[in-house]
Amino acid sequence: MLNIHNLKVKLANKDNEILSGVNLEIKENEIHAIMGRNGSGKSTLAQTIMGSTSYEVTSGDILFNGKSILALSPTEKSLQGIFLSFQHPSEIPGVSILGYLRMIYNKRAAKPLSPIAFKKYIQEKLDLLGIPKEFLNRYFNEGFSGGEKKRMEMLQMLVVEPKLAILDEVDSGLDVDSLKIVSKAVTYLHETTGMAVLLITHYTRILKYIEPDFVHIMDTGIISKTGDKNLAHKIEEVGYEELRS
Repeated sequence: MLNIHNLKVKLANKDNEILSGVNLEIKENEIHAIMGRNGSGKSTLAQTIMGSTSYEVTSGDILFNGKSILALSPTEKSLQGIFLSFQHPSEIPGVSILGYLRMIYNKRAAKPLSPIAFKKYIQEKLDLLGIPKEFLNRYFNEGFSGGEKKRMEMLQMLVVEPKLAILDEVDSGLDVDSLKIVSKAVTYLHETTGMAVLLITHYTRILKYIEPDFVHIMDTGIISKTGDKNLAHKIEEVGYEELRS
């Protein structure tokens, strides 16, 4: 599904290299967790996959279903089935949640839904996330708490049903109850649609609820070590410095 080959990335208009030759393969229905210290390149990798203009690919390639996606816009990548959950979701004043979600659904659907039909469609997803239906009439993320914004990210994910979800520190700032709800949404799509997951995190606590097939350590712009879920436990026990190759 996703193949990253010797990817090197720097800040746009600067010489600072952040990724120094990343190699990664994610297959359908796999869950990969990337862990690492601050500044190791984890979020840069997520943003680069999605096509952020803040970064420039200097060499290497990113393939999705066998085709390079480097030249595609973020919107084109989204329509191909890649979803990025932002670490700090933005507010969109003046745009209702219901209207926005119906728009992104209808862009992908073979048969667009009317407002009434879409309300029926989305109710099950609201229930899964514990979101009151009244939220649909509010402006997107305006005045929302951090936990509410993360639930809105998961609601978008449930609506678009991506082939690959990239979750950039989705657990940051969440209490235990919110963490369980977010994890439930990810697990639901993974189990029902075969959605692959790239989970970027500092902490092992989310891995109690979303069990990874592979855990990778990112260190100074490369993936320095790969293992199973036991690698995450090892990180918690001894820290990153002890595991440097």
